[in-house]
Amino acid sequence: MITYDDFQKVDIRVGVITRAEPFPEARKPAIKLWVDFGSDIGEKRSSAQLTRHYTPEALIGRQVVAVVNFPPRQIGKVLSEVLVLGVPDAEGEVVLLTPDQTVPLGGRMF
Repeated sequence: MITYDDFQKVDIRVGVITRAEPFPEARKPAIKLWVDFGSDIGEKRSSAQLTRHYTPEALIGRQVVAVVNFPPRQIGKVLSEVLVLGVPDAEGEVVLLTPDQTVPLGGRMF
């Protein structure tokens, strides 16, 4: 079991997807994402296996929740700087976690 102090070490913020492109080089179908977290954090890149429920065009302007304090990770040709969060549906396909109302960019989950 973790403590609340452990949980607070994970920096989970809200950002908006500003750009999304297919990522055909990925081993599993994925989309490259650029997410703006506001002036304090800025725009960060990621990739996510979202192709079952989302198209790149439909992702633009969508607010998402992401972990912003993991070290960058190389995913194929993309250096993923944040982990965009989602949960699997009944078939195991990713569904994004998003605020149910528009909130300020960079807002921290607590």
